[in-house]
Amino acid sequence: MSGISLAHCARVFARDIATVKAEVLAYPDDASLWRALPGLPNTGGTLALHLAGNLRHFIGAGLGGTGYVRDRKAEFATRGTTRAEVAALLDAAAAEVAAAFAKAPASALDAAPPVTMPNGAQLTMPMALLHLMTHLTYHIGQMDYHRRAVTGDATGVGALDFAPLTG
Repeated sequence: MSGISLAHCARVFARDIATVKAEVLAYPDDASLWRALPGLPNTGGTLALHLAGNLRHFIGAGLGGTGYVRDRKAEFATRGTTRAEVAALLDAAAAEVAAAFAKAPASALDAAPPVTMPNGAQLTMPMALLHLMTHLTYHIGQMDYHRRAVTGDATGVGALDFAPLTG
């Protein structure tokens, strides 16, 4: 069995960022993206901004050296951004993530310095990437439930499609 490579990681992140964008665009209007619901701590818009900032920080800047400076507080405080604006931020995150994986040497999985997480935990690059993948997927599920609850539309957006991972 071969190991997990940066190319494998790039494909999972590309698929899942595209899913976040599809969720954003599946809301019928800008207001529903930001509609708060009892018992749910975050709206779909908040989750999308958080994911874009998280990926641009940890992968774009951390692995790819983009220089992106994260404003985590703003990710959770911003309201009312349009679906198109959020989608554009996700496109920027997708481009930065793809570029970071494309330019990183294969040795980055083993030779990179530890990644410092928001709580101060130090993770190896492989563990940080696994964490970021599961974090992304966790929030995709939250977005999907938020969108369905806000709109009453049970239609999925094709999350976790295997096609982008084959070949």
